[in-house]
Amino acid sequence: MTKQAQLELEQRFEELKALLSNEQWSDADFLNKKVEELELTDVALAFRLMQRVKNLDPSETNQNKLKKLRAKALEEVPELATLSSTESNNRKTMLQNALSLKEQIAVVFAHPQLQKFKRPLVLCVFLPFLLFAFYQVIWASPRYESQAKLIVKEPDGMATLDPAMALMSGFGVGSASLDTELVKAFIYSNDMLTYLENTLDISSHYSNNAYDMFSRLDGDASRETTLKYYLDRILVELDEKSQVINIYVQAFEPDFAHLMSKTIVDRAEWYINEIGHNLAKKQLEFVMLEHQLVEKRLQKAKTELLAFQRRHNLLDPQAEGMALQQITYQMEGQVAAKRTELNALRNSMSENAPQVIQARSQLESMLEQLENERSRLTSDKSDNNSLPEDEQNLSVSQIMAKFSDYKINMELALQAYTSSQVSLEKSRIEAYRQLKYLVTVESPTSPQDAKYPQVFYNLSLFLAITLMLFGIGRIVIATVAELR
Repeated sequence: MTKQAQLELEQRFEELKALLSNEQWSDADFLNKKVEELELTDVALAFRLMQRVKNLDPSETNQNKLKKLRAKALEEVPELATLSSTESNNRKTMLQNALSLKEQIAVVFAHPQLQKFKRPLVLCVFLPFLLFAFYQVIWASPRYESQAKLIVKEPDGMATLDPAMALMSGFGVGSASLDTELVKAFIYSNDMLTYLENTLDISSHYSNNAYDMFSRLDGDASRETTLKYYLDRILVELDEKSQVINIYVQAFEPDFAHLMSKTIVDRAEWYINEIGHNLAKKQLEFVMLEHQLVEKRLQKAKTELLAFQRRHNLLDPQAEGMALQQITYQMEGQVAAKRTELNALRNSMSENAPQVIQARSQLESMLEQLENERSRLTSDKSDNNSLPEDEQNLSVSQIMAKFSDYKINMELALQAYTSSQVSLEKSRIEAYRQLKYLVTVESPTSPQDAKYPQVFYNLSLFLAITLMLFGIGRIVIATVAELR
């Protein structure tokens, strides 16, 4: 079949496609009926359309019908056999004369369909892969990584306070996980970047023109860009079980990577120590304030107790009250004995007898004295207007009750003062210690071999991604072409 005849056949095929809708063009039954109609007028076009039907519905009936139409078309239009027979004979000859596997593969790739596929694959996959491989193997600047391992330690906060105050204050609660997160956040912070800039001038190292343009930092990079680049070169990992902090620092020179890692560790240790000292100072200030309040309370209780004793001229109201009660009880015993003696005299003598008169006079005097003693227990004989209103005309029992209240207040204040004094002394000692500090599990390492770039991993990943994207693109293009 000549090229001109082939073009004419394809043109008629495209014109037929343009006359049909997408639903009709995708309907095998409809196209089958169209083939039967064209078979009478244009057997070559019917054969070409039957190929379309066979692709849509590759059933045995359609395949047999395609063979019959092919035979009929070859009879009526012999030019159809020219191209197919020539190509078939050429392929057979090449395969038969191939002397090696390499030649057979070349023959297979010489197929027109593979030639259509070969060019996009080279442009979209192999050429980018070669360029990326050249960058990774030859051009990319090596990066060295220094590693350090740290852990945060802190003493038991319960040891610095009295147990009662520690429970009320909430000290002693563990915060190891929070401390490690604080260290990680500080290393990733802008403050750490500023410190490294002022100390090591890391921007000059990372933006040095001696390194490749894709790995280095731009010389005029903004603060935000520099921070982002810094975060890409720093990695902090936390071990949830052991709370060990792993720090990884990348640099273009092994010595600079080691120096930068050591600087970060030292600055992180300073940060944790500063937090610990601040917490200790705050704790000391809190305990000192509480101690001052307790001390004022004790002084107030002492002053009130002494003033009460001074106002009532009492050394110990409880002892004096007991003494008055003892006197009253003795007086009552004497009165009872004197009454017994008077009754005995009255039984043997008259009322005018001198002994009876004397005994009666003594009994009356004793009763008067007993009444006076009892009144001292129940009411105050003195009416001192200089006393406060709530302390005027108090009985001994009332004075004893008030004195007991003042004494209890002073004892409670004294106990609180003792506990506060112990806590203050412990807190004052703890304020000069490191409440939180970093322990170096592994010192910053000095790398000898470059860890980055990871050539094999990067090339494998790049090739897998490009092949996947190329395959997806080919599927999309084929689907669109088929829908058309």
